[in-house]
Amino acid sequence: MPWLSVAALLCAAAVGAGAFGAHGLRERLDPRALETWETAARYLMYAGLALLAVGATKRVAPGAAWSLLAGAVIFSGTLFGLAAGGPRWLGAVTPVGGLLMIVGFVLLAISGLRN
Repeated sequence: MPWLSVAALLCAAAVGAGAFGAHGLRERLDPRALETWETAARYLMYAGLALLAVGATKRVAPGAAWSLLAGAVIFSGTLFGLAAGGPRWLGAVTPVGGLLMIVGFVLLAISGLRN
């Protein structure tokens, strides 16, 4: 998997989502929903930056990258959905994404210690 490219796309999506929230949604969402949107964009960026590290490093456990990617999609995706008025059950799925991101960061740390 070309992790550097995936990372760059996640970062671009995070910037786009943040800008859309700040400019396109400020008048449409209540402050709590806007805060949720911003959290989703911020964590999408965190995952993208971590994947940049994965892409720049040759000896990283593949599980780290996949966990970070899946976690970012699930965590940020469900928060974007909640902020936009999606079904409340998305909130029950959000922690799964957070846990996957944590696993990805831990696997990245372990890979760093081994190299």
